[in-house]
Amino acid sequence: MKSNGSSNMSETELFRVFTDRLNALRLEYMVTGSVAGTLYGEPRVTHDVDLVLRLPGKRVSELVLQFPIEAFYCPPEEIIVQELLRGQRGHFNLIHHETGFRADVYLVGRDPLHSWALSERRSIEVEGQPIWVAPAEYVIVRKLEFFREGGSEKHIRDIRGILEISSDLVRREIVELWVDRLGLAQAWGEVHRSE
Repeated sequence: MKSNGSSNMSETELFRVFTDRLNALRLEYMVTGSVAGTLYGEPRVTHDVDLVLRLPGKRVSELVLQFPIEAFYCPPEEIIVQELLRGQRGHFNLIHHETGFRADVYLVGRDPLHSWALSERRSIEVEGQPIWVAPAEYVIVRKLEFFREGGSEKHIRDIRGILEISSDLVRREIVELWVDRLGLAQAWGEVHRSE
């Protein structure tokens, strides 16, 4: 994977700027979004990495220290704590100053799909370092939600790429369970419409 041109770093090196630090803290996280979609499906350029993170409140200060202001934008502790208290859709960004590469961090909260996926995440080795990646089923289901919310065909294309390239990793019965739970039948039907 190549970068967006903001530095000489590969895209893999760019997202490792974040994941290596989370590994050092031994926090539960998983890579999702476009980066996970690329790992399971067809490559496409992305300018950020989406991460789902389980962050105990007592460890917020450790996280902030791991992303020092000289190298990163990291929100103040009180903002991260506020996002933790939301329970649903808690979110903050980390930005690497040198490259401008961004991590969109989504907090687990009370989201049952986040919790399930963290328990099913996969460790892959990238350039000799472990990276925790969301299961393919989670990536598909979230992309179905994004399609339902915004109607962007890129999510349908991404899902089709995952189903084609990583079909051996996708447990369709799990996808269909979440499709049923989250009312995504129409979006799931769209994936199969031209197959």
